[in-house]
Amino acid sequence: MTDLIAALRTPAADEGTGPVTIGMAVSRVDGRDKVTGQARYAAEHPADALLYGVVVSGTITKGRIAAIDARKALAVPGVIEVITHENRPRIRSFDLFYKDMTAPGGSPFRPLYDDKIHSSGQPVALVVAATFEAARYASSLVEIAYEAEAHETCLLDHLERSHKPSRLKAGYTPPPEPKGFADEVWDSALVKMEGDYYSGVEHHNPLEMFASTVVRGVDGHLTIYDKTQSSQNSRWYVSHVFGLSKDKVTVRNPYVGGAFGSGLRPQYQLALAVMAALKLERSVRVVLTRQQMFSFGHRPETVQRVRLGARPDGTLTAIIHEALAETSRNEDYVEAVVNWSGQLYACEHIRLGYKLVALDRFSPIDMRAPGAAHGVHALEVAMDELSYELTMDPLALRLRNYADLDPTDGLPYSTKELRACYEQGAARFGWHQRPGEVRSMREGHELIGWGMASGMWDAMQMFARASAVLHADGNLVVSSAATDIGTGTYTAMCIIAADAMGMPLERVRFQLGDSTLPVAPVEGGSSHVATVGSAVQGVCGKLQKSLFKLARKMPDSPFAKARFEDAEFAGGALRLRAHPGHALPLAAIVAFDGAGRLEEKYMMLPNVLKQKNYLRATHSAVFVEVRVDEAFGTVRVTRVVSAIAAGRIINAKAARSQIIGGVVWGIGQALHEETQSDDRLGRFMNHNLGEYQVPVNADIHDIDVVFVQEDDRIVSRLGAKGVGEIGQVGVAAAVCNAIYHATGRRVRSTPMTPDKVMAP
Repeated sequence: MTDLIAALRTPAADEGTGPVTIGMAVSRVDGRDKVTGQARYAAEHPADALLYGVVVSGTITKGRIAAIDARKALAVPGVIEVITHENRPRIRSFDLFYKDMTAPGGSPFRPLYDDKIHSSGQPVALVVAATFEAARYASSLVEIAYEAEAHETCLLDHLERSHKPSRLKAGYTPPPEPKGFADEVWDSALVKMEGDYYSGVEHHNPLEMFASTVVRGVDGHLTIYDKTQSSQNSRWYVSHVFGLSKDKVTVRNPYVGGAFGSGLRPQYQLALAVMAALKLERSVRVVLTRQQMFSFGHRPETVQRVRLGARPDGTLTAIIHEALAETSRNEDYVEAVVNWSGQLYACEHIRLGYKLVALDRFSPIDMRAPGAAHGVHALEVAMDELSYELTMDPLALRLRNYADLDPTDGLPYSTKELRACYEQGAARFGWHQRPGEVRSMREGHELIGWGMASGMWDAMQMFARASAVLHADGNLVVSSAATDIGTGTYTAMCIIAADAMGMPLERVRFQLGDSTLPVAPVEGGSSHVATVGSAVQGVCGKLQKSLFKLARKMPDSPFAKARFEDAEFAGGALRLRAHPGHALPLAAIVAFDGAGRLEEKYMMLPNVLKQKNYLRATHSAVFVEVRVDEAFGTVRVTRVVSAIAAGRIINAKAARSQIIGGVVWGIGQALHEETQSDDRLGRFMNHNLGEYQVPVNADIHDIDVVFVQEDDRIVSRLGAKGVGEIGQVGVAAAVCNAIYHATGRRVRSTPMTPDKVMAP
């Protein structure tokens, strides 16, 4: 361990202690805290006289609670209370108070609100004790009688009662109106394909379970350490549900052990922990079990139909893409599943459709690349199928239909380097050596196949604020209520600030994960760098101008008659561009001011009037090699090249890691991940990491990441877009297409397990 710590204290060779600029490969500034255990997560923050809450989960899928008998649980030594809907503290009743910043339309779930059961595993009680062990044991003794009702949890059995979303989610764009006459053109197309595609339920399964530690101060103030993708969203939720003023609640999330969208909305352990803290006037911690992590949001089960029409030369004449997805009875959870089919390829006749089927399940929630992960999958598998109908190379088909403008409304792209992704990715992979015939490559007992797919994801920017304080000791502290869910936000913001101020990275600190900091959006949608990063660069720009004004006032200042454009920030100093030797250390300028610190604030507002005139997106081209054991149907993904166009890359090291992580998840989507439901019980059955299959080290082989040159100043002042989602989009489709090339068997549902690959 001492050797490890010594190594961590040595600057990485790729960054040293010199100047850091945007685009360098930089190790995480928070890495040492994480690997030495100094980083504290939601369930690790101490509190005096802390109580522990354990959730009791319901055992039916739909109905009501007839009776609760908590006497045996209360008799356990150390147990203090069993909180139910019958004795909980006062909470508000209207739906509006339960709507967080990312809630879809409808009626949000209200924990322990009444006796109604809406879905399997719903929390029905909270046992609170002086020790976790006592609470856990007592939770098994709570006796609950139910009046069960008939439930419906199978999407495929209820497709006929689908409906168009009537209550939309903020940020969701419904499919555009039909363009041209897609159905008629498809009917008369010389070459056509039609396919039905199925995507099963997936659960996020981050390593850190959902947890909330509520620390109650002597004045009643609640400091909450919550696993969330937005401290301010959790504070918003708590203050509204319990009728507390926001100055009575502080939420912190300095470290998050993975979330992938599951933390966009406050989960029920937060409300239960606050209930217990208010009722008992004590500090309380509630941590969900791995099994309970399967009792709330998931990637929705989806059925899609894609029809493509083309001329013999490969030119697309018609695109029809329709999707049916599950939602809950109470909310219309929506995703942009089919919209991508109207944006990726040039076509004059396009019709897209999206409907929901309400089931007795908990509302789905965004999961990495929501909508695109399975919507683009269906389109890209369909394109591959069409390429074989045309006897045409799959990459050539995509290049034939390359869109230089948004096909649905004619808008230009803010930037689009997808063609470069195709070219550079194909060259790195060696695509030109691919034989066109299926089952044409073999080594030993394994068939070898090569497949490819395109990827696309929105390039979003939201509203954010940031503050910056430069101290007289030469250290810069930048702050915003952003979140780092493991993506490298701490490091990216430090790089942006260090680059702007010409300072060494070790002199910059970024504060996040606190609801009292300047406002930041929920961390999601690959928008954090473009949003918060632009705010950080903006506040540093204001700080530069303030420093320059002070420098002009200093005695014998070399900047007395200079213009701001004549100066630059480098080496921790302000200097003249034409005469770098004429410089003043930033610390000296701050010291001259006399206050010992110089502070600026900045509000970043997207240029909506400009941005609305462009289609803003990231793009990718994914090339995959698989090896298939024909006797057993087992698939190995042995080689992946992912070429990415995502604007300027802030931290090359972390960005590459993000894409690798997305590729791994794409392989999981393709071959491993699915939550199985027993619809007789209305319950997910494989609710553990032993039976919910995810890729392990043995499943992952060579992954090569190519970042093509791109700079998008329409999406953000940094020129950056985002890399969180785009790494996954298209991977499963490329795997599917490679399996077909290897075996001649087309699998239209995920995951593509051996039984499906072996099927005739």
